[in-house]
Amino acid sequence: MTYITVLSAFGGGILIGLAAAVLLFFNNRVAGISGIAAGILPPWQDETGWRLWFLIGLVFSAGLWRLFGGSIEVQIDTPLVVLGISGLLVGYSTRLGGGCTSGHGICGIARLSGRSIVATLVFMSAAGITVFLVRHVV
Repeated sequence: MTYITVLSAFGGGILIGLAAAVLLFFNNRVAGISGIAAGILPPWQDETGWRLWFLIGLVFSAGLWRLFGGSIEVQIDTPLVVLGISGLLVGYSTRLGGGCTSGHGICGIARLSGRSIVATLVFMSAAGITVFLVRHVV
């Protein structure tokens, strides 16, 4: 880990917290990405505009990072079918759990929601077990 990595992680955390706080303060909405994304799919809702802009900001933020001199190195060795199945499972799980890592882990814990604390403990434990199994057993 380098000093630059620590600074970029810290800066990213500040920006995520700021975005969540601004969305909660101005729109009275929790910055749960799965809920925001689901809100732009049919059946259409009245709040599609801000949801779409929020998601566009997420997508283009990587380009802005790159534009201002940051580096982005991504290497994916996983087959496309496995990524697709994984994405479907994550999407299903976020609906089943009533939220995602950003909704529960960032916004819910900040509001001291017991449900969000439990949900975050469950999905972080499941993620740790999955990483261990994939790297050491499979």
